[in-house]
Amino acid sequence: MTRPTIDPGAAPAAVRAFLDRVRPAIDHELARRLADGGDGGDGGDDPGRLREAMRYATLGPGKRLRPALVVAAAEACGGDLAGALPAAAAIELLHAYTLVHDDLPAMDDDDQRRGQPTVHVAFGEAIAILAGDGLLTAAFGALADLGHGCATAVAVLATRAGARELLAGQSIDLSAGRGARSLAAIEDLHAKKTGALFAAACELGAAAAGASADARARLGRYGLALGVAFQHADDRDDGELAEHAVAAAARITALGADAAAIARSFGAPGQPLVELATWIGARA
Repeated sequence: MTRPTIDPGAAPAAVRAFLDRVRPAIDHELARRLADGGDGGDGGDDPGRLREAMRYATLGPGKRLRPALVVAAAEACGGDLAGALPAAAAIELLHAYTLVHDDLPAMDDDDQRRGQPTVHVAFGEAIAILAGDGLLTAAFGALADLGHGCATAVAVLATRAGARELLAGQSIDLSAGRGARSLAAIEDLHAKKTGALFAAACELGAAAAGASADARARLGRYGLALGVAFQHADDRDDGELAEHAVAAAARITALGADAAAIARSFGAPGQPLVELATWIGARA
C-alpha cells in the first residue's frame, strides 16, 4: 500500500551482493508456487485468467526487499536460505496482494505499477479483487511448509497484516486524505504500513529459523525501524511532505542507527541486516 522508489542498484556493494545472492532463489520459489495458483493444484483451467493475474501481479519487476529481509533474519538466527524460502514467498505474496488492492479504483485508482498497467486495468476490476484475495490466501498457504515454525509464522502475519496494523494504516490513509499531518502522525502511518510488513518479514525469518521469542521480538523492532526509515526516505525521493523534510531526515538517521545496533547484537550472521540498516540510514 506504498510505492517505494528506492533503487537497490544504487546500494553499497555489500547490499547488492546479498540481494543478488538471494533474489534468484526467491523469484524461483514465487514462480513455482504460482504455477498452479498457489494452492497445490494441477494448474489446469483458469477461469477469468485469475491465476494469470496473480502471476502478473507478483512475478514482474520487483526489488524483493521484503523477502530478502526474511532470508537475512533467518540467517542471523542460524537458519539458511532454503529453509526461509516459504516465509520469503509468503511476505512477497502478501505484499503483492496489498499493491493489487491499493491500485483499485476504490483505493488509489492507479493505472501503472512497476512500469506496466495495474492488474485492474489489465484484467478488469473484479478479477483484480479476486487476484488480491488469491495472493493473500497463497501467502498463508506458503507458511504451512515451515513445519515447526508454522503456527508462529501464521500468528505473526495475521497480526502484522491485520486490522490493527497494515489494514489500519490503509484505513487511516483513506480517511485522512492529503491534508496536513504532523510528523508524529505520518510516522505512525508509516509504522502501520511499511513498518508492519518489514517487521513481519524479519519475524517470519526468525520463525523459519526456529529462533527464540526474544530474537523474534528484536528482529521485529529492527524491521519496524527500518521500514519507517525506508518510507521517510521514499517520501523525500517522491517530493512529498516537504514541510517535514529536515525532521524526517533526522529520523531516517536515528532509525537506521537503531536498526543497525539491533542487527549487531546477532554478531557476524547479522551483518547483512547491519548493511541494510546502514544503507537506509545513510539515505538521509
